[in-house]
Amino acid sequence: MKPEQRQPQIMAQLRALQGELSVDELAHKFQVSPLTIRRDLEQLEKDGAILRTHGGCVLRAAMESAYQQRVAQNFELKQAIGTAAAKQVKPGDAILINDGSTAFHVAANLRGIDRLLVYTNSIPVIAELSRHPNIRLYILGGEYNPEMHFLGGSLMEQVLESLHFDLVFLGTDAIDPNGECSVLDPDVCRLTEIMLRRGSRRILLADHTKVGATAHAIYARLSDFDVWFTTPGLSPQQLRRYGQQTVVEVAEP
Repeated sequence: MKPEQRQPQIMAQLRALQGELSVDELAHKFQVSPLTIRRDLEQLEKDGAILRTHGGCVLRAAMESAYQQRVAQNFELKQAIGTAAAKQVKPGDAILINDGSTAFHVAANLRGIDRLLVYTNSIPVIAELSRHPNIRLYILGGEYNPEMHFLGGSLMEQVLESLHFDLVFLGTDAIDPNGECSVLDPDVCRLTEIMLRRGSRRILLADHTKVGATAHAIYARLSDFDVWFTTPGLSPQQLRRYGQQTVVEVAEP
């Protein structure tokens, strides 16, 4: 099959799935080498049809939502955090994964852990976990946010007050020098505060670029978390200062 025949088929599959396709998946489907697929993707990217990701591609149109833009930002750092943090989960745990773009990567690493109960308000996490028969999935209902693809609002707050989790995985938009964790939206702040209170163990997922970022709705301090998974990039002074408030685990991309 020639590139001019294969590339439209790649586009058709992307439009049908509305998600990411990997180089390996496409190479297997079209029975060509990964190098051949990478050349196809380079051309499609030049044409403005797709955006390359770590190991694959997505439709450019799929990256227009605020959520997808967040997913693409520092993708490899978030992936490393999710892989490391998922190791905290044990068979039989009841866990909560919130709607953060880093938290999604925890969900992507839960395959093979038996008897899990997972609660989430994230539409992408729901789609990811629905493929795993070992996981009992509970959807926290509320008002749908079409830009960020999550459910929230006062209805969910009431439901959360009646639940308890072994592990709660939360993200943040910013961490200040004093260890205060903030988000951009005051409504999200209230919801995240409640989520934090409902966990026996509370795990923060935030790469090093969140340190010194700007957000104004404070929902927690680092001392409220049992462990913070981050990435290389913090200075020794920062690691010492923050390490006095919580356990800091650095995940290598």
